[in-house]
Amino acid sequence: MKMRKELWFGFSIMALVVAGAVGMLLGVETVTRGHLGLLMLSLVVVAIMLGFPTAFTLMGMGMIFTWLAYDRDITRTLDLMVQAAYKSMANDVLIAIPLFVFMGYLVERANLIEKLFKSLHLAMARVPGSLAVATLITCAIFATATGIVGAVVTLMGLLALPAMLRAGYSTPMSAGAITAGGCLGILIPPSVLLILYGATAGVSVVQLYAGAFFPGIMLAGLYVMYVILMAKLKPAWAPPLSAEERQVVLPAMTAALPAETQQYAPVRLLDALKGKRNAQVPTAYVLRQLALVVMPGLLFVLLATSSWRAVTTVSVEEAYSIQPIGFNDNSPRVASEFGLQEPPVEGGLQEPPQESMGLQEPPGADSGALAEPPGAEPAQSAPSAVGEPPGPAAGATPQAVTQPAPTWWWVMFGVLGAATALFYLFLSFARLEIFKMLLGSFFPLLTLIMAVLGSIVFGLATPTEAAAMGAFGGFVLAAAYKRLSMDVVRESVYLTAKTSAMVCWLFVGSAIFSAAFALLGGQELIEQWVLSMNLSKIEFMVLSQVVIFLLGWPLEWTEIIVIFMPIFIPLLSHFGVDPLFFGLLVALNLQTAFLSPPVAMSAFYLKGVAPPHVTLNQIFLGMLPFMGIQVLAIVLLYVWPQIGLWLPQLLYK
Repeated sequence: MKMRKELWFGFSIMALVVAGAVGMLLGVETVTRGHLGLLMLSLVVVAIMLGFPTAFTLMGMGMIFTWLAYDRDITRTLDLMVQAAYKSMANDVLIAIPLFVFMGYLVERANLIEKLFKSLHLAMARVPGSLAVATLITCAIFATATGIVGAVVTLMGLLALPAMLRAGYSTPMSAGAITAGGCLGILIPPSVLLILYGATAGVSVVQLYAGAFFPGIMLAGLYVMYVILMAKLKPAWAPPLSAEERQVVLPAMTAALPAETQQYAPVRLLDALKGKRNAQVPTAYVLRQLALVVMPGLLFVLLATSSWRAVTTVSVEEAYSIQPIGFNDNSPRVASEFGLQEPPVEGGLQEPPQESMGLQEPPGADSGALAEPPGAEPAQSAPSAVGEPPGPAAGATPQAVTQPAPTWWWVMFGVLGAATALFYLFLSFARLEIFKMLLGSFFPLLTLIMAVLGSIVFGLATPTEAAAMGAFGGFVLAAAYKRLSMDVVRESVYLTAKTSAMVCWLFVGSAIFSAAFALLGGQELIEQWVLSMNLSKIEFMVLSQVVIFLLGWPLEWTEIIVIFMPIFIPLLSHFGVDPLFFGLLVALNLQTAFLSPPVAMSAFYLKGVAPPHVTLNQIFLGMLPFMGIQVLAIVLLYVWPQIGLWLPQLLYK
């Protein structure tokens, strides 16, 4: 009965909106088909806000208004629907979506998040607001590996929220850190949002992934800086951990080492190898601990040396002779086309005068012959094709040319070197145990993420191939942590099919809706209206981002991408805006869709697992500062676009 009342209420509101829209159209002197397109757009938004399924609302409205545009011709209407659906399903990029989602569900069920959170909060125990900082970093890593906002927020709500509340953290600070951190998977690759935007805007998903990497890190860094700053200014919001909470329990064999030896882990382990005073501790155990100690330094040296050779050595490839098809080396036509003199051939054709070719004969050259530069090789090293640079002599080995290392290499390895030095400078046995915990939780996820993203960004694999590799990596992680079972696989496959079907139906509905909207002339009407305002590029960018920000309040990011991006994208060329850069701004902006009431889904995810005394208003209050940080990140990216464009330009120039 309640459902029937809600349904009648929804239909009543929709009827009122339709009546109002029809009344407005009747008040317009000239009602065009473009006005029908705007009516369709407004009805779709109202229907979605009333709770009707987005995909089927788009398809239904699209078919109804296409039928009106085709003068009630049902055959042409069905033809358009079939063509739009086929075009969407033939998009190869969409294959990556179910594979990435499947990877995320497998990683989620590997139960790494509990170990990851514990190791990170112990590693950052002395950082102000350490629990909230560890929560944000855990959310960023896990959201990147899964890309599923609901799963990350729910798991962190069960794990991190009780820990922060027990430690005396304020409820808004705790809720804000969890909800904001869980939404980072929308932006940081591999992101389903970027795949949908790339398929909608016709932008390379590979370049979108490369461009979104640093803005995602920047946003996560701004979150962490805010938490640390507030923990300093308002210690009551995020009190420091007690000594008991920072304590790390050492293994029995490590604790069995003589107490009179050095507390510095490398020296103490080396002392443990001397004499018979450590007979109770096996030598194999000590050697394993020493291997763990040496590992970070050895890895740093290997990375530095291999990357140094890669960035400073440029091989000179051998120049191969390419013969133009249909001509030989002595063809007068080839020589005349390129303005070169032919050597005289007895009884052959005479070359044209030099004056007619506009060339001056170099001093000391024989008549009709090209002068060789000093130190030139004999004839066998000369080019055999016109316009081809001289190549090395036959059998010569291509030489390598060195160049200075780029600035980014020095910056990157300066940071890594400083981190490695700090690791060894303060390496106690407690920190060694934390490092071992990170090896079992943080680094497996990091390796999976970097393998997937690296293969995409560096052109080793397409997004679809990398997604397949990531799905296999999820299998490996689940098996390594003894979480792989038939029930886990069955549940992951079911959830993947459910999520992928939702996304694909959305894309089909968007294609039908966009085709109907363009057919009615709604896109053209909006373009004329925007261009009539004589906006500058900056004004258009500000207006578009404000509209997207406001749309994020009642709508989810999927609806904004599939409904409104086809409206904005054709306008970009008029204002000289790069679709890649616009997509990065949109991806940053659309995170507000999960953080802005009243449809802030991450707040409802957290409320579903939070203790009863945590209210929805407290969660909303905690999310507001992080929404402000998102706006700041959008401004920073617009002022310094190289934050997002530097890596794509470096890799794909």
